Amino acid sequence: MKDISESQARLKGIFNITVTPFTASGEFDFAGLSRNIERVISLGYDGILIGGTYGEFPAMTADERATLFRYVMEVVGNRVPVMLCSAGSDARVVRDLTQLAGDLGGLPMVTPPFVSEVTEAQIISFFKQMAPLSRTGILVYNAPGIGITLPPVVLEQLADIEGVVGIKQGDLNPTAIDQIANRLGGRLRLFCASDLAFLGPMMCGFDGISTTNSGALPEIILATYRALENGDANTARELHRLWYPYRALARRYGQPQLVKAAMNLRGFDGHHVRAPLIDLEPDVIGLVEQELQRLAADRRSGVTLK
Repeated sequence: MKDISESQARLKGIFNITVTPFTASGEFDFAGLSRNIERVISLGYDGILIGGTYGEFPAMTADERATLFRYVMEVVGNRVPVMLCSAGSDARVVRDLTQLAGDLGGLPMVTPPFVSEVTEAQIISFFKQMAPLSRTGILVYNAPGIGITLPPVVLEQLADIEGVVGIKQGDLNPTAIDQIANRLGGRLRLFCASDLAFLGPMMCGFDGISTTNSGALPEIILATYRALENGDANTARELHRLWYPYRALARRYGQPQLVKAAMNLRGFDGHHVRAPLIDLEPDVIGLVEQELQRLAADRRSGVTLK
């Protein structure tokens, strides 16, 4: 993408949160990453997100993240829009990665700086500093998992910053979703940050979702989203119910650990997580395999096993 206008036009639909496949020794598997990217693009995903929280960016150095950005943009080109997570607690690193992401034609995704006792005024000031650095604008990621949840009143202030093209909303409280959808819808792009519970936000008028579990279950999650997009709420609801047992495992054992294990079982390139995360134990992998077999036995899922 070349500028903010193009970002605003293309930032919609279903984006795969691409896991970062690591070898057992913790190195990048770039070939496996390319295969994972090509799979979701060929299936018809509208975009991808690289190096996010489930891409394990906190376990990477700034140089590794920059290398990842450059590699992915070389692979993808301009075929689909790419969100590049430039979040961090060190504003200097965030600044450099945000500028790089925009220069490469991606859309930087920025969280609030996760440092102790940061105030709302300081968070707003931070985003005002970051937004002008990217020629493609920035995506604000409201990520409760980092320990900071931005209330709708703060998100409204961030929406007024020139260069903010969208909000990825991780706080799925129904009241917050209702307020955001009705106060900010149409002003900028709204993304649901979780595929575990995206039907509500989409019904409220959000513009898209980002999905980690589509690394392992790309067919059923895409079919669910497209059904909802086409106004077939009944089909979307039934498909979403179909993979609930998998979601229960994901909530219990964590992402991206479970996603990578499921990808490996399907013959995809999930590989390993990087410390401090730990790969799933064999008994848990057995539970994941049972769930994949159950889904594969139901033709509606589109899931096949190797």
